[in-house]
Amino acid sequence: MKLFNCQKCAQILLFENTHCEQCKSELGFLADQLELSALELDGDAYVALADTNNERRWKYCENHQHNVCNWLVDIASDDTFCEACELNRHIPNLGKIEERTAWQRLEFAKHRLVYSLLRLKLPLISKQDEPETGLSFDFISENNVIPEDAQSTTGHALGQVTINASEANSSEREQMREDLNESYRTLIGHFRHEVGHYYWDRLILKNRKGLRAFRQLFGDERVSYADSLKVHYETPNENWKENYISVYASSHPWEDWAETWAHYLHIVDTLETTTQLGVSLCPPSEKLSSLNVVSNITPYEHNNFDDILAQYMPLTFAVNSLNRGMGQPDLYPFVLVPSVREKLHFIHSLLQQL
Repeated sequence: MKLFNCQKCAQILLFENTHCEQCKSELGFLADQLELSALELDGDAYVALADTNNERRWKYCENHQHNVCNWLVDIASDDTFCEACELNRHIPNLGKIEERTAWQRLEFAKHRLVYSLLRLKLPLISKQDEPETGLSFDFISENNVIPEDAQSTTGHALGQVTINASEANSSEREQMREDLNESYRTLIGHFRHEVGHYYWDRLILKNRKGLRAFRQLFGDERVSYADSLKVHYETPNENWKENYISVYASSHPWEDWAETWAHYLHIVDTLETTTQLGVSLCPPSEKLSSLNVVSNITPYEHNNFDDILAQYMPLTFAVNSLNRGMGQPDLYPFVLVPSVREKLHFIHSLLQQL
């Protein structure tokens, strides 16, 4: 995630901010420019100070009123929702405070996901516009009515991503993490994983060359998915660390792709932030010289993935060490073995061709 400044007072801003804490200016996100902008009211519309087209006027996304979105919509458009919110099909029951709180957390994570997808120049089309090939989200919960055609659990089916609102509850998410013996479970991780399934359909399925390369690295996805998951839950792969990023990735080639895709997004988004911050590691001891890092690349645009890993891996060691010093779990508790790195290279190369 890139960093943002208020155009009026230069205050550092967070992606989700709706007002500048220093000058109190209203803020809105310009999706086509990936900029968070200070706003000035012009009649019944806004002028975005970061907008390179001074003639445009803006309105907030309709979901702004629910404190879940700060994105802008061109006032000349008939659309009422922004690029991120128009992807929603089913949202939580806004009459319940716990549902509204969960939805806010879900939207914050989803908007960060959409930022990354836009940053990667990936096709992003709502099912409302293209029912067969578009993308949409259902946010479900046990306390809310679930549409008849929606999944009852977190997952993906033909472009329909379902996220259970209970994932927004940190205590419930931690319990699920322990029950499933996972080393990591976050909202943004779920979004990145499930959307990975969607982009497998878009980028791999009808790409003969890409499909052959995929099968060489990840395996043959034509093997029974249901049978593979059944075997996984009955007898998890004890040797998964030799070739996979997680034990779940070892269950089926589709899950290996989705898990690896999610980690690719973890890597490039984190490294964009450290580059924006100018984070450097300069250990004084020659024994730690392998940890030297000067973050100076833009990972979304950098061709050489080896360079990206060379900067990312020392940073994960540093933040994991800091977390341990505070008695916290590792921020990135994963080992990128050679086969996983090769899969990440494949994804990076694929996306660089877009």
